[in-house]
Amino acid sequence: MIYTLSFHPKALDEYKAASIWYETRKEGLGMQFEKAIDNKIKQVLLNPLAFSKNKNSYRQARTTAFPFVIVYAINDITQEVYISAIYHTSRNPRSKYRKQ
Repeated sequence: MIYTLSFHPKALDEYKAASIWYETRKEGLGMQFEKAIDNKIKQVLLNPLAFSKNKNSYRQARTTAFPFVIVYAINDITQEVYISAIYHTSRNPRSKYRKQ
């Protein structure tokens, strides 16, 4: 079953900021970043239980080409995946677990 998707506003901000940062480093790199994140989100939506729980009910899906994790929670009742953060792995992990 495919789940629906929702984002914490800060997760969208992180996504946009990282894409812009990569694009300023090399033309086309921002698009590669977006594609890597979008592909990982598609994997999560198709099988959200594939990634193990980290903290409480949060799970993390790591991208392969970029040092980012997609932090998310699953609501089985509404069949929704809630993305809490799109987080660079070198940052302090305390603020990546955000509630809706």
